[in-house]
Parts: sequence; structure tokens; C-alpha cells
Amino acid sequence: MADFDLNKVRNIGIIAHIDAGKTTTTERILYYTGKTHKLGEVHDGTTITDWMPQERERGITITAAAITTSWNDYVINIIDTPGHVDFTAEVERSLRVLDGAVVVFDGVQGVEPQSETVWRQADRYSVPRIAYVNKMDRTGVDFYMSAASIREKLGANSAPIQLPVGAEDKFKGLIDLVDMKARIWRGEELGAKFDIVEIPADMRARAKEYRDKMIEKISDFDEKIMKRYVAGIADFTAAELRAAIRKGVVSGKFFPILCGSSYKNKGVQPMLDAVAWYLPSPLDVKEIAGTDILTGEPVVRHADNEEPFSALMFKIQSDPFVGKLSFFRVYSGVLRSGDTVYFAKKKTTERIGRILRMHADKREEIKQVTAGDIAATVAVKNASVGETMCDADHPMILEGMKFPDPVISIAIEPKSKEDEEKMGIAMSRLAEEDQTFRIKTDEETAQLIISGMGELHLEIIVDRLRREFNVQANIGRPQVAYRETIKKAVEEEGKFIRQSGGRGQYGHVWLKLEPQPMGKGFEFVDAVKQGRVPKEYIPAVEKGCREAMDSGSLAGFPMVDVKVTLIDGSFHEVDSSEIAFKIAGAMALRAGCKKAAPFLMEPIMKFEVLTPEVNMGDVIGDLNSRRAKISEMGSRGNVRFIKGAVPLSEMFGYATAVRSISQGRAFFTLEPSHYAEVPANVAKTVIEKRTQAAEAV
Repeated sequence: MADFDLNKVRNIGIIAHIDAGKTTTTERILYYTGKTHKLGEVHDGTTITDWMPQERERGITITAAAITTSWNDYVINIIDTPGHVDFTAEVERSLRVLDGAVVVFDGVQGVEPQSETVWRQADRYSVPRIAYVNKMDRTGVDFYMSAASIREKLGANSAPIQLPVGAEDKFKGLIDLVDMKARIWRGEELGAKFDIVEIPADMRARAKEYRDKMIEKISDFDEKIMKRYVAGIADFTAAELRAAIRKGVVSGKFFPILCGSSYKNKGVQPMLDAVAWYLPSPLDVKEIAGTDILTGEPVVRHADNEEPFSALMFKIQSDPFVGKLSFFRVYSGVLRSGDTVYFAKKKTTERIGRILRMHADKREEIKQVTAGDIAATVAVKNASVGETMCDADHPMILEGMKFPDPVISIAIEPKSKEDEEKMGIAMSRLAEEDQTFRIKTDEETAQLIISGMGELHLEIIVDRLRREFNVQANIGRPQVAYRETIKKAVEEEGKFIRQSGGRGQYGHVWLKLEPQPMGKGFEFVDAVKQGRVPKEYIPAVEKGCREAMDSGSLAGFPMVDVKVTLIDGSFHEVDSSEIAFKIAGAMALRAGCKKAAPFLMEPIMKFEVLTPEVNMGDVIGDLNSRRAKISEMGSRGNVRFIKGAVPLSEMFGYATAVRSISQGRAFFTLEPSHYAEVPANVAKTVIEKRTQAAEAV
């Protein structure tokens, strides 16, 4: 990409709620930019970016697909991300390395629950966005309601820069409020051709009203426009308005709203123009910050080929043809095939062999990548998600990525000895790709437990084991990722003394255990005075406590949100050792937790159910039986919605139940919200089942 002007590069993501039309929009982009010569359809399983068999069969996006294309003289690196909350890690890792995003909204529904989630994720990484209200051809569509919901529900400083001409089956084009012209599509040519005409007479007043609103918003970003707008002068050129919109978008303070129907091939080309005109290039975004490994001082890198090389690995993917693919974003400098780079977390160097430009599941070998580019490499031993690659002479580490903890688990066992051997390799590969997928062996039942973000997530994992790695396995029932914590503060002694002829073992501590605010995690404080416990043994006490937190006193679930303070202890000149103090720390923590009013916590999910009015009562009744707390009900178009919170343990099999209640017409979404105390009667049942399972083994 050295031939390209960095000002003309756009690294963008397509993000949205499930079923808003992300993949269809991406497929239209690829068609109009000449990347494909046939329109891929989700319902036909012929899409480019949904290339995995599981994606094509289910009509959903599971893995973020990277693809490079061009529009006019702009190079666009696109990542099509999943909308399903179970695959939120794919959105998280993509937003970390992107410069801008197109957020797709369903014009019938407006802002939906997962729309809010991805919008907040983009807020966290300060990613500039444009909003694209899709499905303008659908029955019940309402562009103005959707635009209002973006402002109100997301708190976004937004305004339409396009208005639709017609709606539902009469949607035929749009009005561009910047140049005050209408674009009317010719129906027979797959949306490739449209005519630029005067605004229809019946829409001129509305177009002027919304243009004034747009100018009022963007005048904040351009002093000349502000002065003329306040003075009542409205003769702005399209170039002036576009420059002001761009300033607002790049600064992350303004979000223009566009419209279209990707499925009906209307509105995608103007949206591509908006990507080129308004979203930032790598040169527009803030320099990337990191830490100099040698000095520990903060350091920044700019999108400049002359600066030392730095890049962040954001995705690992197993490829049946080339092995392990590692995707990375270059923030500064140039990487050529054959270069040796430093891996900051692993503290080692490695030679980079092949560099690939990715086109979903196809690839093109290139000789080098430059600042601002996204590419992949193969067979890198030190590759891991969040790893910094950099110039060995200027070692630095970039901030990594944070991923949510899994909320659901299942037991899995191989069907044969041959499957057992293959399963270990397959599991480690899948865990390397997906940071929300975890594997552990249950100490009490000796079962292999896999954990993920939801039923669908684990279903896809098991399906991939079978297809990609040829591993056959038996699967247990889903299990909730319960946690344990404490309610009151206690002090507890831990003493480990062993005498066995020669040198013995001696470790003795007093710990104070206190509950922490929810989500604060584990904290260890050394408050020992006058060397009662020598400094060299204190890390061993902390390690013992951390290990004891893995298994709580009620039912062996991991413990969270406990503050441990080492307040006293004693040691033996000869017999004390690290292992003795580690065991003493673990003993004190386990004994103390039993006295500190331990209780179970369970994951609570935010939910939204969309249902026809006729089924509303039955849906509410069913939710109430599942311990749901309903917070909001209302109408959206011709359907009713119900929002609230519900324990995850009550929602297994809900998809089947809600389909049965509504004859297949209701739809629901779930996403993790927080942990809360389990009611005493439910906790008793959970603990009994857990104890029985352990005894059976």
C-alpha cells in the first residue's frame, strides 16, 4: 500500500444489532466497488464476508471478516462484524483497531438493544461514526422515528444529512441535504444507476427544514458557517458543508444520519461517498499511545512510514490452507516480508515471513504494509490477541484489549481415545482465536468444562470442533457461571506446621477478609508490621489466597470481590518457606470465607422481547415465571416490546418457548448485564446439585 496516499485510506467497521443488515450492506459495498461481480445474499448462503459454513447455514455473522476494496480513488479496509451478543469479542477487537465505523440501524425498529451495546463499545474506543438507517423498503419503516431514537436513546449529537423519498414499497431514492438534490434509482439495474434530479415539490419544505437543522448542528464545527448562519445567510456550498460535517465526525462530536435499502440496492453508493468524505483517514486520528519497554516512559507513534514500526495483533484465525493467520493493524513505520520484529509481551523476536492482504476467506500475498494499513501474516509462533509487534531497536508496548468474562458453561467429553488426543489441540486453537472462550477442568467432578458468552456461542464452538477438527464429543447440559462472595468482614488465622524428621515447614498468618463493591475483584494488602512475616514470603501468601479464590466454600464456584489484608503472622528461622506461607494463606482464606456470610451470585441478563400484541399477555406470564423483572413496555411500529432483566439460569431453551407461545412471530435478545445475589431457595438447589455431582465422581 505504499502507492496509496494515507489521506485516501479508510479503516472502517460495519457494526449493528443482529439482523439490521450489516452483511447485506457489506455485500453491496463489495459489488459496487467492483470487488465482486455477483450480489451475495445472506438467505442464499452466497455472501463473501459470511464465509464459514456455520455463518452461511444460519444466516448470521460469527467472525469478523476483513476485506480491502476501493471506491473512486479511496482504499477502504472493511471489517464486517457480528451483531449477535454472543460474539461481542469480535466487535470489541475490531473497534480497537478501526478509525471509523458505519452503524447500521433497522429502519422499522430504530435503536435496538445490541445497537446500544456496539455504540457504547465505539464510544469507549472514541471511534467516529456515521449512522445508516437501513431497510427503508420494509413495511412499517419510519426514518424519522429511527433518527429520533438515535438522538434520544444513544444521546448522540446527530442529524440527518439525507431524507428518504418514499417509504416501504414506494421507497425510490433519497434527498441529499448537502447539495439539495434528489437521487432516484433506476429499478432494473441492481441499483448501479441513479438519476440526480430536483427535489420533488411535495418534499421541498421538509428538505429545507431538515437542512436548516443540519446546518445549525454543524455550524458548531466551522466558525465561518456559524457567523453566516447566525446572520441569516444560507448560501453555503456543498464543499463548505462537507468540510464542516467532516470536522464534526472526525472529532467524534457529530454523527450524520443516512438512509437506504441495501437489499433493494438503493442508498449504498451515497453511503460509500459519505465514508470517503466524512470518516477519518489514519492521519486524522489521534496518535497511538504506548509505553517504552526500556524506560517505562509513555511514548506515542504517529501514522508515519518514517517512524519506528509498531503494530497491534487483534485477531487470530485458524485457516485450513495456511495454518494460523494473525491479523494486525500497523500504527507506524513499514513492515516488509522477511523483517524481524520484537514481540513486546513475549519479550522475544521473530522473523515475519508472508504478509497477506485479506479478502474474507481469500488472500493475496504482498511484499510490505505501511502505517495505517490492516493485513495478516501466517505461522507466527508468538502471535496472540493484544500482542504488540514493534521495531526491536525501539521496543514499546501498546495498550491491549479487555474482554468480558464468560457467563455460561457446558461439560464436554471426547467420544473416543482418538478424539481425546485431537481435542486438546483443537481447544487450544479455538481459545487462542476467541478470548471469551475458556477451558478448565472441574476439580470436583474431573470434567472438562468449556465456557462462553451464550448458548449459541458454545453451539458454534462444538460445531467447529466437529467440522474443522474432526472431533466427536458428548455435550452436557448448559451450566451457569455462578460466583461466590462474602457479606461481612472477618479475621482468620492460617497456620501450616509440619515436622518430618529433618527440616520441617512453618507458615503462620492472620488475614482480614472484607467484601468489595461488586465488580471490584480481588485485592491483596500487606499491612504486617515489624517484619512479623518476612517480605520474601508475602507474595507467596498472596498467591495462596488467589488460588483459594478459584474455589469457594459454598459450592466450589470461583470467588470474587474480596479484599484480603495480611495483618499479622509469625515465622521460623529454619522451617519457614514460600510453600508453607502459600498454604497458610490459602487455609486462612478458605476458613475465613466460611465465617464471612458467603453467598452465591448469578449472571443477570438484559432482555428485550418483540411480540405481536395478541401474544403479549402470554409472553409476560412466561417471563414472570422465569424470575424476570420487567422495566419497560411499549409499542414499536406494529409490534409490542418488553424490556427488563432476568437470571440467565432461567432462560435456557427460551428461544423454543417464545416461538411456541407466539407461533414463531416473537423475537428476543439477551445480553449480559451484571451479577446479583441468588435467592435463598434457588441457591439451596444449586448447591445441592453441585454437591451431588461431586459425590457421584
